[in-house]
Amino acid sequence: MTTSTTDRHPRRLGLRGRIVLSMVGIVALALASLIALTYGLVRADNATRANEDVVQELREFRQFTQNGVDPETGEPFADPEGLLETFLSRQQPSSAELIVGRTQEGQVLQVSGASVGDTRQLLADTALWHDIRSGDSGVVETPLGEARYGNATVTVGGSRGTLTVLALPHRNDEVLTAVVRRAAPVALVALLLTGVAAWFLAGRVLTPLRRFQGTAQEISERDLTRRLEVSGNDEVADLGRTFNGVLDRLEEAFASQRQFVDDAGHELRTPITIIRGHLELMGDDPVEREETLALVTSELDRMSRMVADLLTLAKADRPDHVRRSPQDVAALTLELDSNVQRLGPRDWVLDEVAEGTAAVDGQRLAQAVLQLARNAVQHTAEGDRIHLASRWVEREPGRWFLELAVTDHGPGVPAGQEQRVFERFHRSEGASHHHPGAGLGLPIVRAIAEGHGGTVEVSETPGGGATFTLSVPTPGHVPTTHDSPDEDA
Repeated sequence: MTTSTTDRHPRRLGLRGRIVLSMVGIVALALASLIALTYGLVRADNATRANEDVVQELREFRQFTQNGVDPETGEPFADPEGLLETFLSRQQPSSAELIVGRTQEGQVLQVSGASVGDTRQLLADTALWHDIRSGDSGVVETPLGEARYGNATVTVGGSRGTLTVLALPHRNDEVLTAVVRRAAPVALVALLLTGVAAWFLAGRVLTPLRRFQGTAQEISERDLTRRLEVSGNDEVADLGRTFNGVLDRLEEAFASQRQFVDDAGHELRTPITIIRGHLELMGDDPVEREETLALVTSELDRMSRMVADLLTLAKADRPDHVRRSPQDVAALTLELDSNVQRLGPRDWVLDEVAEGTAAVDGQRLAQAVLQLARNAVQHTAEGDRIHLASRWVEREPGRWFLELAVTDHGPGVPAGQEQRVFERFHRSEGASHHHPGAGLGLPIVRAIAEGHGGTVEVSETPGGGATFTLSVPTPGHVPTTHDSPDEDA
């Protein structure tokens, strides 16, 4: 019994849930910040208005003491008591304001705002009033909360009276707190609506992804033909198109792999069939046995070469397939010229020798050139001329390529087959009967070229034949006087 990855590692919270929580969290943070900021600003404004109220009341009192008259006599006030009583009777204090008048004889007159409430405890606090009378203005703590106060003294008829204005800004804060308490349920409802809206919105956004997931789960190694249904031009649609592109490449790769395995099986099956048939028919005649063993050995050698070529192609995509190191190009070319002489009795001609160094894999390049030379031998007759050359080519300003070319004068490559000759197990017409090959040599050359970031191409030789050119970039190459840049290459 197998256990799926999802069962072993259950998801605690899906993407939809995370989106909803994120949205609700952001809105909650925004609401909390707004409420806290509003609360702080209103409290600061209440304190500022309290100071302004105190200053305003004292300014009005001073003006009244200078210009006010007794309404009963029409004359200036004769004592502080009448002045304070008349002034207080005309005042309309704010909701958090208390105005207290005291005469020298100890009489207390007061008027207060609606939110101040019962002032008896406050007026009876002798220590508090001692602190208040000790200064002209300030801030004190009272039984009703923090208060901003100011004093103004007046002398009438030899007697002195004092007016004290107290502003209690935090009495208004209670109203603000009540408003915040009422706003809290509204904020909770807003968060709930945000969560519901985010849930449905996230569901709509994630619907294409769920379809993608369902389609992806239905795709298997045996059926890579299914594709995601993509519509629109948003990021999700781009993701779907990208995924479909990946599926296209996977399908192509699997098809190529299956074709490769089928072709390899077919190619290996042929020598096995030949070996088995001859061994089954082999008699006791020594000559016949010797001929059969020679044929079997030849077929086994052919199978060995084929397996080696298959391994080379299988490793072609590995990062360490090509290992660059500084190589003396001239020495490499001369060594290749010496080695190709052993491939067959041909008229080998070395046309050009590039000098200098190049950061390439010398062993792989030698393998590729020898394969091209072996291919030329297979398509030519004894004594035919085959050319070998190495040269520097500057394709773009400052960008140099090393070209290695093998030219023959055989039948050439049929028109339209220039790309197919580099496909695995492809055989061109005209190959020598003695060197049929398995159709893996040129694909190996292409793999080596591409491993260097280069290319291999075939063109028609003037007068007939084929010219194979292996071209690889040589980063860091510094041209010398011996280099012959070909701008038109």
